[in-house]
Amino acid sequence: MTIKIYQYAGCSTCRKALKYLDAKNRKYEKVGIVEQPPTVSELETMLGYLKANGKTFRNVFNTSGEQYRALKIGERIKAGMTGQEAIALLSKNGKLIKRPFLLTEKGGTTGFQVEAWDALVE
Repeated sequence: MTIKIYQYAGCSTCRKALKYLDAKNRKYEKVGIVEQPPTVSELETMLGYLKANGKTFRNVFNTSGEQYRALKIGERIKAGMTGQEAIALLSKNGKLIKRPFLLTEKGGTTGFQVEAWDALVE
């Protein structure tokens, strides 16, 4: 199984997620989300998984991040930002993305919730 995790070394939630994968003896590709944000294609794939679970592109944003506030993303979403505009922005700025960002052959998710990860990495 292919497991790709975009993470940030300074993120405690990302470290928990990596420990979780290590404890499960899962092999994974670890990518620095700031240095190499997910591609447009990967973001579109993630958005497909999120939509299937009743979520939207808003769930990909790191709403507690400094850049989210500095760029007034919340206001831009309320003003009518489209999914394509969001994807274009996210693909260029990994700090705007909720992390960890997990993609597997079974699906994907943002953030770290054990139940969701169990379904994707088992």
